[in-house]
Amino acid sequence: MKISLVTKLIISFFGVVTLTGLVATIVGLRLIGDRVIQQAQNKVRLDLYTAHEVYYEHLRRIETIIQFTVVRSRLQDALAQKDQSELESILNEVKAKGELDILSVLDRDLRVVYRANNPSVFGDSLAHDSLIQWVYKNKKVGSSTEIVTHEELLKDGGNLAERATIEILPTLKAKPSSKTIETSGMMWKAAAPIFDQSGELIGILYAGDLINQNYAIVDKIKDIVYHGEKYHDKDIGTATIFQGDLRVSTNVKMLSGERATGTRVSSEVYDQVLIKGIWWIDRAFVANDWYITAYEPIMNINGEIIGILYVGMLEDRFVDLKNRTLLIFLGITLLGVTAAMVVSYLLATGIVKPIRRLVHGSKQLAKGDLAYRVSLKSKDEIGRLGDTFNYMASSLKERDDQLKQFAQREIMKSQQLASLGQLAAGVAHELNNPLGAIMIYSNLLLEDIDKKSPIRPNLEKIVHETSRCTDIVKGLLQFARRTEPRMEPSNVNELLNEVFSVVEQQALFQNITIDKHLSAELPTIMVDKGQIRQVFMNIILNAAEALNGKGDIIVATQLASSDHFIEIEFTDNGPGVPPEDLDRVFEPFFTTKEKGTGLGLSISYGIIERHNGNIIVRSKVGKGTTFVIRLPSKAEETKE
Repeated sequence: MKISLVTKLIISFFGVVTLTGLVATIVGLRLIGDRVIQQAQNKVRLDLYTAHEVYYEHLRRIETIIQFTVVRSRLQDALAQKDQSELESILNEVKAKGELDILSVLDRDLRVVYRANNPSVFGDSLAHDSLIQWVYKNKKVGSSTEIVTHEELLKDGGNLAERATIEILPTLKAKPSSKTIETSGMMWKAAAPIFDQSGELIGILYAGDLINQNYAIVDKIKDIVYHGEKYHDKDIGTATIFQGDLRVSTNVKMLSGERATGTRVSSEVYDQVLIKGIWWIDRAFVANDWYITAYEPIMNINGEIIGILYVGMLEDRFVDLKNRTLLIFLGITLLGVTAAMVVSYLLATGIVKPIRRLVHGSKQLAKGDLAYRVSLKSKDEIGRLGDTFNYMASSLKERDDQLKQFAQREIMKSQQLASLGQLAAGVAHELNNPLGAIMIYSNLLLEDIDKKSPIRPNLEKIVHETSRCTDIVKGLLQFARRTEPRMEPSNVNELLNEVFSVVEQQALFQNITIDKHLSAELPTIMVDKGQIRQVFMNIILNAAEALNGKGDIIVATQLASSDHFIEIEFTDNGPGVPPEDLDRVFEPFFTTKEKGTGLGLSISYGIIERHNGNIIVRSKVGKGTTFVIRLPSKAEETKE
């Protein structure tokens, strides 16, 4: 089935536009999707910075409270005197105003003197506490997040141990664990050294707030960062504090609507944040949904990772935003493709109409109507093509007229040459017998006449010129006769070697070197051995005469690159042929030699032509001449 040019152009335009649109769509969709996610990640990163400030601001508040408390002389005097009543009054006042979970004072031996939250328990040592050790060693205030054991929480009384106790719930994508309950607690703690009037360390005041199930801080982070915004009845943003990988304070909701306290972080976040200590900013599965999240490790006073601070935004919002954007982009792309198709149809139609006129004009020219012209008024490339077509038609008509005239002249010339050949053959026949008689009688006279006779030189000149006439007549007969070749299997190299064995014995070749480069890979071909030897002999003798008996002749054979011809190349380093004579070397009777007949190369040309081959000549004056003979290498390509 033939497809019209209009259809091809439309298909081509459609293919290009569709491919471009498809690539643009894929790239655009990818860029839009990546850009939306990137913006979300940048937003959640900034949210984590805010959460970090809120988290550590609470820790700094506790530190500030005890820092101002330890400088009060009442506390210093009461500790020095171990006045339980005064210590109780001071610490309970500070604990109530600061809304602290624990507030205790230690002596210089790091033993508890008074616990505001549980006054009945005192005298135990807190020398094992990392933060207390750091403050005691550095003699300055310090604060950090610390893990407090269940036993220590029981000593501090109240419901701290109960608040710290959290049941561990099964969580999708979390690391496998056999632990089912957490009893230790995570606490903001601050401690400050107490000095007497002489600057001597007399004790340490420390305070703390338990993070476990303390939702005020995470809700504060959510309100500051996300302003309580919702999406599909879900909080758009959430915040969580992890103790290890366990959510101990969070506003992430479970499907039941309860806080997801007791669920755990996903294993991939666990590995990066808790093990490697690297921030995680990416999508993550949180409790029961996907969020764009940011996680930051929480460290204790010794730099050990003990938990995670998290903020996250519901991914659904960004996925829906991305999908809406992609649909809009896809719609725009489809509209663009449709518009491009309409334009491509109009363009294709506009291009094809003048081309059809050109096709019709070409058919008219092919039929022989060289007077046909196309009419295209456009000023673009198609219009210039029409002008070129008309110019070509005019040139073809002009050349056709010239060819007809030339053909008539050549036919007349061929007829004249044919008549001349017949005349030459007839004249040669008529001259052959009298010339033979002249040769015989001239030689008889030379035998009878005395060598010192004054008429002997004239007789010798008669014999010489008669012999020359005989050669011309013989050449005329060969030229006119054009004997058809008798084909037989032959090897070109063998024929050349036969010619070499003859010519190398002649006196003319005593100071001439024949350099042979004969290829051993030549196939056997069908030729007339006698005629081909005659051609080789003629060209080699011409080369030797051009060298004037001294120089080099290079003869080379090879299989042509097309594998359909054998090439035989004869090169001499003689004086060369002038450019004005180069095109005439194969003309009958043309010769530059004093004693030549001018028929040798014409006869050779005819023989090679009858073998379906060709012969060419190249020459540069002063550098030599090269004859190249090409003969078909396959028997079926040779005339028989």
